[in-house]
Amino acid sequence: MSKPKVFVSRIIPDIGMEMLHQIAEIEVWPDRLPPTYELLLEKVKGKDGLLCLLTDKIDRNLVETAASSLKVISQMAVGYDNIDIAAATAKRIPVGHTPGVLTDATADLTWALLMTASRRILEADKFTRSGEWKTWEPTLLLGADLSSATLGIVGCGRIGQAVARRAAGFGMRILYYNRHRLERSLEESLGLEYREFDVLLAESDFVTIHTSLSQDTYHLFSDSQFQLMKQNAILINTARGSIVDADALYRALTSGKIASAALDVTDPEPIPLDSPLLTLDNLIITPHIGSASRQTRDKMAMMAASNLAAGLKGEKLPYCVNPQVYS
Repeated sequence: MSKPKVFVSRIIPDIGMEMLHQIAEIEVWPDRLPPTYELLLEKVKGKDGLLCLLTDKIDRNLVETAASSLKVISQMAVGYDNIDIAAATAKRIPVGHTPGVLTDATADLTWALLMTASRRILEADKFTRSGEWKTWEPTLLLGADLSSATLGIVGCGRIGQAVARRAAGFGMRILYYNRHRLERSLEESLGLEYREFDVLLAESDFVTIHTSLSQDTYHLFSDSQFQLMKQNAILINTARGSIVDADALYRALTSGKIASAALDVTDPEPIPLDSPLLTLDNLIITPHIGSASRQTRDKMAMMAASNLAAGLKGEKLPYCVNPQVYS
């Protein structure tokens, strides 16, 4: 009996590839850059399964094009705003993702960015390599203390809570804003104080973003929000790039409305090389590496392969975005 046919839109870690080879006849897109939409549209025709990434546009047209054969869509990511879930559900196609697995890796990167920005590490490294370091100076490259500072967490789900647990070790005061307030017992155990969004911005020395992208959070940070923040504030974004208005961020950083920022996500991605943001010394940008630890990416690959295997067998996906397809 022939194996089901699967298209994999990028090379994933070996442990996931090995699992896929065991369960399906796979075709893998080999390039670093994702396949074009037109090519992806062609590749999914006649396939039983699709393993995709956030960089792939899985819209209604693509779902309906592949619906006659497609049994499962498995995304190697926690988010799925690139997939038309309603279209997949209408065609009874289960969609899988990889929730929970990248919580600690993303929280760790958040702290790496926060500490790098607060102590101006990249500026100091550039200063040293350029030959500017002549002697110890009392006022050279002064940064911000973490101890006793106020951290504002916007979006306090798994990752936001993991960031809060790390903040407690630095003796920080921790504020949070969430669409739904957490249970009081959880607030107390994590040392959290709830604030409305505008109040959090006004009180925080550091603001870190961990909310999902939606119509409500698109450009959640724009000119009016930066006006509310402290002039010494540092902004961290490891969530989604378009939560922050890039033009407004540039104005805030160049006018001194806030002190600095660190981004692991941009809008668009990758950031264009002619973006004015790339000219700023008080901005750090990393290439969307929040989950980029070997252990985390291996787990994500295994979860994506497990979702795919279940869908190909007609079984319930262990990590399903749209479980209503089974009702």
